[in-house]
Amino acid sequence: MEVFTDYVAQLDNPQHRARTEEVLAWVAAKFPNLVPKIAWNQPMFTDHGTYIIGFSVAKQHLAVAPEAAGIHHFADQIVQAGYDHTKLLMRIKWERPVDFSLLERMIEFNIADKADCSTFWRK
Repeated sequence: MEVFTDYVAQLDNPQHRARTEEVLAWVAAKFPNLVPKIAWNQPMFTDHGTYIIGFSVAKQHLAVAPEAAGIHHFADQIVQAGYDHTKLLMRIKWERPVDFSLLERMIEFNIADKADCSTFWRK
């Protein structure tokens, strides 16, 4: 988690900082084989050099980016969880709870789906 220290420290809002830390720590603990890294100034996790999931902080929400395939695969569940999404990311408003079981399924999906992927992004 040290790799995320500077990123989290620069978040001005203490609520946003705590939520972001909580989510990043949860991913690191739940998926210890994933590699935490900062790329494009965003915290993310990779597996065998391929992107699995990334996060970014906005004024109104924490964005979760499992690539377009992850959003497409979980679109109905994202809506059922009370979140909105674009083609590339899911938005968790700061005042909403994090659906960790949905996040877990997204990460597991990407790990399995990209097991043989040799590039950072899906092609």
